[in-house]
Amino acid sequence: MKIHPMWADYPTLAPELTATLDLIEGQIKPQNQPVAEALLSMINAGGKLLRPAYCLLFSQFKQVDRKKMIALAAAVESLHTATLVHDDIIDKSATRRGLPTIAAQFGPDVAVYAGDYLFVVCFKLIAHWASDLRSVQQDGASMERLLNGELSQMARRYNQGITIDDYLSQVSGKTGQLFALAAFIGAYESDNSLMFAKTCEKIGMNIGIAFQLLDDILDYTSDVQTMGKPVHEDIRQGVYSAPLILAKQQAPAAFAPYLDKREAATDADLAAVVDLVDRYDGVGAARTLAADYTARALAGLAKLPDQPARATLIKLTEQLLTRKS
Repeated sequence: MKIHPMWADYPTLAPELTATLDLIEGQIKPQNQPVAEALLSMINAGGKLLRPAYCLLFSQFKQVDRKKMIALAAAVESLHTATLVHDDIIDKSATRRGLPTIAAQFGPDVAVYAGDYLFVVCFKLIAHWASDLRSVQQDGASMERLLNGELSQMARRYNQGITIDDYLSQVSGKTGQLFALAAFIGAYESDNSLMFAKTCEKIGMNIGIAFQLLDDILDYTSDVQTMGKPVHEDIRQGVYSAPLILAKQQAPAAFAPYLDKREAATDADLAAVVDLVDRYDGVGAARTLAADYTARALAGLAKLPDQPARATLIKLTEQLLTRKS
């Protein structure tokens, strides 16, 4: 299977990511053909494989069975992909990565089962390859936090009183949690101490938060072709991200007439909100916040043992958190 072209700059990591995708594909054996087709379609859609990449890199500080770490990286990516499938159902998203979502292509029923099947793949791999119950417990706890993050976001839809702390809590429970899990599993399952694994987990959390902040910034500064998915769709669905929240703090009354319309908001209302975010520099404020979490992540990485893995982690993180798409 082909991986994203960005990994051409990481020749030692690329073969393991290819093996990760191949392993996931080999695990997909549902008796229902539409579900199998849907899953293979999603896996071949060209995702960047960032979470398994971090899992693999954090496992390189000690000598360890690479087959085992590839399997655990595959578990992390299976979990991530499952959450994307279910998110697309809830959000009624038509595209992801520039292609039709599973829900749009095969229907929500098939998509639900496809996402559920990937959860099974994740736990089968964890159960078979994890060295002890701690990784299984970590994975279960991460799934709980992911769900709570989603529930928190759902509960705050169209809530104009949402604060930046509320947003960061949601992001920590969603994007941040998956990066944190990847870092923890990679570090812990390569025979490092629990303390070291927890340090890596914190770094992963900061990477994930910065990543989501930048993703939300790009929703205001990029376009559909570059992003591979609709832009500004979160506003229409009442999911308010950092640029809007930070801009709205400057002039709540200016935003209210448009946000008060909730589901009834028109394209013109949406455009007005985007203009207000620009006028009150919500993107600039969000960039400042993203820069802070990026600095935290890089400072944490700089304190790790001076090995090739550290240099690669710093290079990838700097590339990831300054991206344009």
